[in-house]
Amino acid sequence: MFPGWLSKLPRYGFFSFAHILLNAAMAAVTRVLSYAVNKPYRSQDIIYEPALHLNEDGFVDFIPNDIENPRNWSLPRRVTITITAVLLVVNATFASSSPSGCFGSISEEFGVSTEVAGLTITLFLLGYCAGPLIFAPLSEFYGRRWIFYITFALYLIFNFLCAFAPNLGALLVGRFLTGTFVSAPLSNAPGVLADLWDPLQRANAMAGFSAMVYVGPALGPVIAGFLELKEDWRWSFYVLLWLGGVTAILMLTIPETYAPTILYHKAKRMRKAKIPGHENVKAQVESSDRTLVSIYKVAITRPWIILFDPISLLCAIYMAVVYTLLYMLFTIYPIVFQEKRGWNSGVGELPLIGTVVGALIGGAVVLADTRIRQRKIERGEKTMKDTVPEDRLTLAMIGGVGFPITMFWFAWSAQYNEVHWIVPTLAGCFLSSCLLLIFVAYLNYLVDCYLMYAASAIAANTIARSACGAAAPLFTNQMFTALGVGGGGSLIGGVAAVLTVIPFLFYKYGKQIRIKSKFAPALDAQKEEKADEESGPGNGVVQTAASPSSQSETSTSRSIESTDIQIAERTEK
Repeated sequence: MFPGWLSKLPRYGFFSFAHILLNAAMAAVTRVLSYAVNKPYRSQDIIYEPALHLNEDGFVDFIPNDIENPRNWSLPRRVTITITAVLLVVNATFASSSPSGCFGSISEEFGVSTEVAGLTITLFLLGYCAGPLIFAPLSEFYGRRWIFYITFALYLIFNFLCAFAPNLGALLVGRFLTGTFVSAPLSNAPGVLADLWDPLQRANAMAGFSAMVYVGPALGPVIAGFLELKEDWRWSFYVLLWLGGVTAILMLTIPETYAPTILYHKAKRMRKAKIPGHENVKAQVESSDRTLVSIYKVAITRPWIILFDPISLLCAIYMAVVYTLLYMLFTIYPIVFQEKRGWNSGVGELPLIGTVVGALIGGAVVLADTRIRQRKIERGEKTMKDTVPEDRLTLAMIGGVGFPITMFWFAWSAQYNEVHWIVPTLAGCFLSSCLLLIFVAYLNYLVDCYLMYAASAIAANTIARSACGAAAPLFTNQMFTALGVGGGGSLIGGVAAVLTVIPFLFYKYGKQIRIKSKFAPALDAQKEEKADEESGPGNGVVQTAASPSSQSETSTSRSIESTDIQIAERTEK
């Protein structure tokens, strides 16, 4: 093909050839920005059959093996979209901790203390708290794709304000705004994973997402620390701009994955086609008079209500401790390796690479666990109907036991300079693995417990842990200066030891707690318990609403977020 093109160049001439290239480029841009982007078909190739598929309520629905259903897209396509969504998360988490590697130059240029410089982390994480309440409802109203596009573009714009800030006030304002806007990919990426993957496969995708929650913050200070050796703090923001620019190009290939939005556009195409008997066909989301005001009324109030539900509250407390420790490490590591051992700002951050390795090890454990479950299903030892939310907690129990052990190991090996540096580094590695197991297990557990209210449950959890993580840079230095590395680490380890009991309690009593919960699928859990009593042990299996298979077998048009809003409206009435 290529030699053929070369042979035609003289015949076309320069301007004709330029015109061909321009048309090809415009076609590519149109392809990227079209609604059907990144799917294995073009919208004009869709054939409208006389017998359209409507669900039992008369709304447009996906037919079996529908090519428009995101879960029916090819495996490479779904993997590509997942990787791109995770790259957006990497930008968010990398940016969250990057300034911690250059507190020294920030303090020097603006004449402030390192605690005040730590506000660049605090305000960024406070933006994380605002994001889920603002952008999650918008994604339910307009779909996920354009929320990604708009918020990430604004994130890049305000990163320019940070990079060229003339004073500390401008830098802090820019950090809060960038944290707010980049929290949209952070809060909506799990929704994309739920759109693309069935519950068993979702565990693998969630492992990758969670690993980036740890890998990104660990790499930020390392790169910024080395930049500070030769340059100033602004270079850390230049890196964020370069990373964001590359990611923005890839982001344009993300299609719309939110099922209600896809079905809404499908219904519009059907009405435009004027198919006899279906001129007024509608999608599920068009059946109710939804407005942004009604959506925000639910989205802003319900997360706070669900936060105090027993399962949600205990998970939030546990994950708040985990998240706080994650951001404390970016202050603890410089104390251990720079102040105590005299390493420079670049080399002193390198032990954080151990936490990256640990996160990858934790992700590998999650993948192995998912594979073991898959093989049991393939061998017929267990069916998807047997799965209950508490099965997710095995990893949390392993991570929960390892959390205090590795924390004590890290604290007391880092206390003494006589101990080789590899010992606390290894401790940090396995500590990171334990934290990731806890993080993945609880995220999946919350989704499975609060299927209909999962969006609100995750939002409540995100706000709680981000608020606690935001406080970490403000007290960590004083805490470890006063107590020492051993004492401060022991305090954290003691709290972790107390919290270890939570996953074990949920594993044993989680079902009973769900039955009494107002927001967990209590009605179906009661049906399950009643059926168990009637049939006796071992006589068949009843599928619960919390079972992952119930989500995969339910019509995609009734996704988590859509059902969330509908049930909320009925509850309020």
